[in-house]
Amino acid sequence: MADLLWYQYLLIGLIFAWSGFVRTSLGFGGAVLSLPFLLLVHDDPLVFLPIIAVHLLIFSSWIAWRGHRSRKLDARGHPEESNIDWAYLGKAMKVIIIPKLIGVIGLLTLPSRLMASIIFVIVIIYATGYVLNRPFKSRNTYVDNVLLALGGYISGTSLIGAPLLVAVFASHVAKHQLRDTLFVLWFILVVIKMTSFVIAGVDLQLIHHLWLLPCALVGHIIGERVHRTMIAAETPLFFRVLGVVLITVSIMGLLRPPA
Repeated sequence: MADLLWYQYLLIGLIFAWSGFVRTSLGFGGAVLSLPFLLLVHDDPLVFLPIIAVHLLIFSSWIAWRGHRSRKLDARGHPEESNIDWAYLGKAMKVIIIPKLIGVIGLLTLPSRLMASIIFVIVIIYATGYVLNRPFKSRNTYVDNVLLALGGYISGTSLIGAPLLVAVFASHVAKHQLRDTLFVLWFILVVIKMTSFVIAGVDLQLIHHLWLLPCALVGHIIGERVHRTMIAAETPLFFRVLGVVLITVSIMGLLRPPA
């Protein structure tokens, strides 16, 4: 990423601020709603995925820990129910882990241009669900396992498997536990990916964390402050507009001539 132009750095900084905002306000989507834009700036997922992964590690652990510390005491003086559903998290990980590892191998072996195209196609599928107001939903155990496996694989290839995984977790985890349970899930999945990056010798872009982490932090802080408002504003119209934007960006990425 050292050879980019000044306006590309500016765009990347703004996109990472957007990523931090989305991640904090919705509890997911920091990668799936930012990676298509990043790939339009520089068409190589392995440049951005280590940076996104580190941000996920930092902010997911931060939010989950704050949720744990903020638990109140009940009438007997005991802490309230955990903000994380550890039982279902462990059950889901048994289905996710193998596809996740397979996806990581695919990311590290396939050409970057091919991986970028795969990511754009996945995002178009997600975004179409937003436009039609028919997001992925889990309805039975078999569908649960299929969505968990697909979400794990896509997460392994690109860190954008959140919509599939959220569809299942939202059906089994209490609403007050969902957000922090998802953040723990993201933390576990990202640790696996970061470990594979280190073993494979992928450039972690450490120097660029010095300026992109503050960009994401700005988005994170804004997202924290408007979290409740964003939840109330999650109307079908909001997601339809977002879906149209994502489809447009992804099509532009697919039609973009090779560098």
